[in-house]
Amino acid sequence: MPSPAESPESGSVFDDILSLLGEQLGATAQAPAAPQEGKRRLKGVTFEYENDPRSVHSFAGGSGYSLASNWFTQLLPQLFIANGITKSQLCVFLYVAGGQKPGTGIAEYTQQEITDGLNALAVKKPGAKMITRPTVNRSVRALCEYKWLEPAGNGRIRLNVTLWFQGNSTAQHEVLAQIAADHEDDPTAFPHRIGPTMVHHQEELDLNLETDMPEEPVRRKRTG
Repeated sequence: MPSPAESPESGSVFDDILSLLGEQLGATAQAPAAPQEGKRRLKGVTFEYENDPRSVHSFAGGSGYSLASNWFTQLLPQLFIANGITKSQLCVFLYVAGGQKPGTGIAEYTQQEITDGLNALAVKKPGAKMITRPTVNRSVRALCEYKWLEPAGNGRIRLNVTLWFQGNSTAQHEVLAQIAADHEDDPTAFPHRIGPTMVHHQEELDLNLETDMPEEPVRRKRTG
């Protein structure tokens, strides 16, 4: 049985809905033909929208935001309290992590630029203690041994993007694939086997961390 022909009224309603949708979406909808005598127009039509789950997060400052492993975020203070890392190493890592280029896992800093960046507030305070370039140099070397960072040449530092990353999941997987290719898929190379070699958390087994007991750490006098 043939379907009934579309009535003139239904065609007018359809044109009105298209026009209203075009206005709501910011697009220019083709103007419908002039209504024929006897057709009715829609009036008082409203649209309600749910919250968009893709809305951008709101964070302080103008440098964007990164994704960090919750396990690693808690591990940082645990290591510091246990004398597993130094204050300088902690400061250098956080400064570099906050300066990475979105979607790359790369921070473009020379060691002098890291030094100057860390001292940016201290230089404004008379008598404040500042970090020196040799200390930054030693800290970067240690962080590379821990496989939190990796030198990328020409004033570029690569972060371990399983710990800290600025970008979406697609970009992170692309960076990880490039790192794996650079290291010939070596399961012991960066970014695997995260250090330092301390027994610090049960999750080290899941992350293939070193499990050898370390030498007794040297006790350092804390100044703050």
